[in-house]
This record gives sequence, C-alpha cells and structure tokens, in this order.
Amino acid sequence: MRIVASRWETAVLVCGKCSKRLGGGFGADGRTGLAKALRRHLALKKGRKAGAGVVEVQCLGLCPKRQVVAIDAARPGEWRLVEPGTPLDVIAGELGL
Repeated sequence: MRIVASRWETAVLVCGKCSKRLGGGFGADGRTGLAKALRRHLALKKGRKAGAGVVEVQCLGLCPKRQVVAIDAARPGEWRLVEPGTPLDVIAGELGL
C-alpha cells in the first residue's frame, strides 16, 4: 500500500442525490449545487492540492425533504441538514471550513 500526500486540513462530504433532487439552491444565482458552491465560495484549488476537500458522494441514505445532507469528517457523528438559500459563510463555518 502506498501513501499519497494531501494538503487537506479537513474534508466535508455532501450528498449528491439530495443536491440533484433540489436542482441547485446555492451560490450567487441560487442554481448551483452545494459542493460546487462551497468550492467556489472558498476558492479551493482542485484535488489534493486544496486546503480542504469538499467531496460529493452518491447518497448518504437520510434523504430529507428540500435539504442537503453534509458531514464534517472531523465530526462524523453530527450530520448537517442544509436548506437552500442558506448563506455560504454560515454553511462553511458550521462545517469547519
């Protein structure tokens, strides 16, 4: 097994199924998915060279209505339900970004 270095200080998992079902709801125009909106808002570089990772996963299995599930990898016992239109600064703060 090999080890590959990364600059990530933290990682956030965002449910892709929830984001797709909403059809966006975040960002300046309100039409961007949560993961992409967070990456743009925080001006994160791509891949392992970024300061943090915002990873969109297939489905986390919670499936709330009109919300997106997000998990701060440093606190896996606390899942966040994010409503569309929530300011990205608030979301980033809650998720430890």
